[in-house]
Amino acid sequence: MVNYEVTVHTGNLAGAGTVNNVFIKLVGEEGESKQKWLMSVKGVSAVLIGMLVLIELNKHRLPLMPEDSWFPAKIVVKSPEGDTYTFPIYRWITGSKVQPGMCIQRDSHTALKQITQPHCPVRFNSPSPRQQNFSTLQPLGEQTPIHSHLSPACQCTCISHVFHSVVIKLISFPRLTELKLKGLSCSKKNWNNMDDIKQAFCRHTSISDYVQEHWQEDAFFGYQYLNGVNPALIRRCKTLPSNFPIKDGMVFLSGQGSLSDEMEKGNIFLCDYKLLDGVKENTINGKKQSLTAPLLLLHKTPDDQLKPIAIQLKQVPGEDNPIFVPSDSEYDWLTAKVFVNGADFSHHQLNTHLLRTHLLAEVFAVSLLRNIPMVHPLHKLLVPHTRYTLQINFLARQFLISKTGIFTLYSASGGEGMLTVLKRALSSLTYTSLCIPDDIAERGLESVPNFHYRDDGLKLWDIIYKFVDGVLSHYYKNDAAVEQDTEVQNWISDIFEHGFLSQACTGIPQRFTAVCDLVKFVTMVMFTGSGQHSAVNSGQYDYGGWMPNAPISLQRPPPTKKGTTDQSTLLQTLPDVSTTVQGVSTLWLLSKRSSDFVTLGQYPEEHFSEEVPSKLIKNFQGELEVLTAIIKNRNQALEVPYTYMDPEQVENSVAI
Repeated sequence: MVNYEVTVHTGNLAGAGTVNNVFIKLVGEEGESKQKWLMSVKGVSAVLIGMLVLIELNKHRLPLMPEDSWFPAKIVVKSPEGDTYTFPIYRWITGSKVQPGMCIQRDSHTALKQITQPHCPVRFNSPSPRQQNFSTLQPLGEQTPIHSHLSPACQCTCISHVFHSVVIKLISFPRLTELKLKGLSCSKKNWNNMDDIKQAFCRHTSISDYVQEHWQEDAFFGYQYLNGVNPALIRRCKTLPSNFPIKDGMVFLSGQGSLSDEMEKGNIFLCDYKLLDGVKENTINGKKQSLTAPLLLLHKTPDDQLKPIAIQLKQVPGEDNPIFVPSDSEYDWLTAKVFVNGADFSHHQLNTHLLRTHLLAEVFAVSLLRNIPMVHPLHKLLVPHTRYTLQINFLARQFLISKTGIFTLYSASGGEGMLTVLKRALSSLTYTSLCIPDDIAERGLESVPNFHYRDDGLKLWDIIYKFVDGVLSHYYKNDAAVEQDTEVQNWISDIFEHGFLSQACTGIPQRFTAVCDLVKFVTMVMFTGSGQHSAVNSGQYDYGGWMPNAPISLQRPPPTKKGTTDQSTLLQTLPDVSTTVQGVSTLWLLSKRSSDFVTLGQYPEEHFSEEVPSKLIKNFQGELEVLTAIIKNRNQALEVPYTYMDPEQVENSVAI
């Protein structure tokens, strides 16, 4: 008999330890040990069993003691021959049952070969993909939350997020208390003047102060379509939509040529909010709200500014739907822009933010947990980028989009309208729009100046792609290896069928036939949960803290004639006091960095221990540091710095 030295590392989490008995069995290529009680010995005696393949952990409740959960970080086993095997766990173990793990310290060929063996997959997911539907629309209804379809081990991770939830509530409490002390949160009155709105604008950032000062300026209005929180809508306009009947004499192009000439040169851009057309408006504090579906035309001026030149507030042209232009009266033009701001708020929150980051990240995470064993390199690569995603979405269902949620009660598109917008958004979702290089090209925005979201996003995408390619190419030496990996094929099939409702028109892969296809898709998954989410989330208070720049709702219908607006009608149009308070407070909370923020590329849980992936992680971190330095240097010369794609400011996952 020989002795195998076993070291147990418990995770650094609240309640991670256990008072239960823990037993371990070592399984090697040439045999296996007997089950040994870990609390009583530091080692396991056994005959030589060859290279370790996996371990089995059992946890049993002591008499008269309660059943508890345990969060082992990793098990390290040193063999009599001097070899060290690391078994990363980083998973809650609940109940008394076998929990198999697998050694990852082996060459890549053997690792993939072992993964496909019948005894090796570590299934913590109970129902098969076809037994439960987890459509991205499910979280909006009253069905059971998605995470309940996972095994108890996975659900226990949600319990561990209670601390994160408490932190969120503690962050928001002073903000809400401060507003209630001012007697604003229950007031259903309209704002008397713009200065009064500053009472709800009591938390300041450098950008929110800039917004409050410059929000009425056309150049800043246009700038936000490139570098604000919704940079995913604008596209180059080659031909005017048939329902946007603008003629050359209607717009002034800063001394440039005709509208058709400027379109030919690539200087005209369109934002179309048709997604919101006909959506049922919410009723707030007894008043039916207004939600329009504007068409907005912008022009790139010779000094490289992007300025609005025409706004039509409804989709169907007509005498009661005038096209507003900058030469109209001050309040006609400002009111038209405010209605566009209101539409942009709903479009951003429901489509760009909720659907395209939170709900998609949840689909990717659930499928990963249901189909990919924890010993699989894809699991090790992606699981850090799913941290807190299920939990934060659970909280969003409770506090934001439930029947009593903030957005349901206080946004113009809340309630029934929310479902309509999300169904439309899902039906128009495409794979190319989720991949920033393809998306920028498809929208014709490759050469637009001062487009920091694009510039930083493309650099970040390339860095992530290089990292993902290095890791996956280490394990998959050819395309056949990908095609034959049933776990990976089940993962993408599950995503296609239940996340994208088997819609081939989305362009989402139904299976992977090449390493490069897998690399691109995994890059998209990582980018969506990190850089893209940061770009559309972190600046919400910066650009929405000053309410008129991003009103959560509007009380009056859009003007049907020119010359009918003034400061009084604008104030009556803006959301009332309580609605403003609820909206601004929520944006402050959603923009706040969580207390346990993990920066992109940092991996406190060491799922990989092999030399090659570990080296690739170091290189990945180094390239992210270089990008941070480039962005910081660029920002020094900018009047409005763009920080949302700075890797130092980007979180690993959708966690807030």
